[in-house]
Amino acid sequence: MILNLDFNSDIPIYTQIREEIIKSIANGDLKINESLPSVRNMAQEIGVNLHTVNKSYNLLKDEGYINIDRRKGGIVNNLPLPNNKLSDDKIKSMLDILVAQSYLTGMSREDFIDYSNKLFNKYEVKDYE
Repeated sequence: MILNLDFNSDIPIYTQIREEIIKSIANGDLKINESLPSVRNMAQEIGVNLHTVNKSYNLLKDEGYINIDRRKGGIVNNLPLPNNKLSDDKIKSMLDILVAQSYLTGMSREDFIDYSNKLFNKYEVKDYE
């Protein structure tokens, strides 16, 4: 599994790992019921503490992206995930910040929407299975 991590970023590594795994699931690189590398293997592969990877996996589990089995490790959950009010509120909050940052940096509404559509299309054409 290839993760694009930036060790010089202000974004914590566990957050970057979580986000990269979510993108891998969305773009079809990780399939339903596919196992993630063990926490220990992932930590060694990317050169981080195993607690960092464990934190990422636990967040993914709490958010419903993966199940964790003691014998099999992290396994991609059935998709699409059930839509619920909590996830809707979280997505709206994250989008609110993105729109605000885009506005403050001078990005036009048209560019923001165009880029959003391109990204959505990138994931929309993927089959979960």
